[in-house]
Amino acid sequence: MSTVVYEWSSDIETGNAQIDAQHKELIKAINNLLEACSQGKGKAEIGTTVDFLHDYTVKHFTDEQMLQQRYGYPDYARHKQLHDGFTALVRNLADQMKRDGPTVALVVQVSSNVGDWLINHIKKEDKKVAAHIKGTSKKLADKA
Repeated sequence: MSTVVYEWSSDIETGNAQIDAQHKELIKAINNLLEACSQGKGKAEIGTTVDFLHDYTVKHFTDEQMLQQRYGYPDYARHKQLHDGFTALVRNLADQMKRDGPTVALVVQVSSNVGDWLINHIKKEDKKVAAHIKGTSKKLADKA
């Protein structure tokens, strides 16, 4: 099975240390699944990976949304909807895994849907959040 490995690079770095650290953990989990697939271990690893992805996305999104609220991010409501949709996708994949077992089709769904969504979301949405936080922080520091 040909695997795509998601790599951390400057084009997905937001510049916010907390957000970037959590994104790195999510990418690591997806890469762990892909590595397991390439070694024929994908089915054995998928349950653990899906559970981790679900739990960690909930934590990450909660933390990120708290930052957005703290810094008055103007697009918070729409951004939260994107997070809610992704959380539902991961929860559905976890439910599917529990119902049908860890199938090769499910491994492919997790690796491509979850990985692709995350990379695109970071590039298109989270960079805007980090820029807003940085700009707001600078304004607050200038006033102090």
